[in-house]
Amino acid sequence: MNASVIIRFGFILVLWLVLCYLLLTRSAKIDFMVIFTIIASGIVIFVPLYKKYMRGKK
Repeated sequence: MNASVIIRFGFILVLWLVLCYLLLTRSAKIDFMVIFTIIASGIVIFVPLYKKYMRGKK
């Protein structure tokens, strides 16, 4: 991976972490739907990035 890919991945990771933090701190209670939302958003965001940049580099 070159530097621009690492910077983009890092930016997306930090943005996702900030949004998860906001979701956890602003929700009235932390229940299954909040945890499911965080896990589902992580899968939706990071699995395609993994497939694009990591899987083909063997």
